[in-house]
Amino acid sequence: MERCVRQALRAVPNVRPPRVPRSGPSCQAGEVTATLEQLDTDTSADAATVVVADVPWRTIVWDDPVNLMTYVSYVFRSYFGYPRDEAERLMLQVHHEGRAVVATGNREAMERHAQAMHAYGLQATVSRAEA
Repeated sequence: MERCVRQALRAVPNVRPPRVPRSGPSCQAGEVTATLEQLDTDTSADAATVVVADVPWRTIVWDDPVNLMTYVSYVFRSYFGYPRDEAERLMLQVHHEGRAVVATGNREAMERHAQAMHAYGLQATVSRAEA
């Protein structure tokens, strides 16, 4: 690669070719590709990935001094579709305990829920659920 760069830059006067470090594996040598292929076919890595993927995630809504309790209950009913009793129970849990788990599932869905809570003006985070 260094030789190709030097040849291309010879045509441009007064330009120094970039310094290419020689340490580490080269992609052209196939070493990096072989390592990646080995990781793809490694069965023990696949088993560990499956176990990690099965762990559910959760969206947590946190208490804040800004939003009214009626508004928090409204958000839970309108966004999550909770019935009034469940929305008020979660709202009171946020108010008294400082936080409430409002949803559990895969990570991508929980991140979407947290972003939606941010759009409503609520403080929310995503964390891994205890196994």
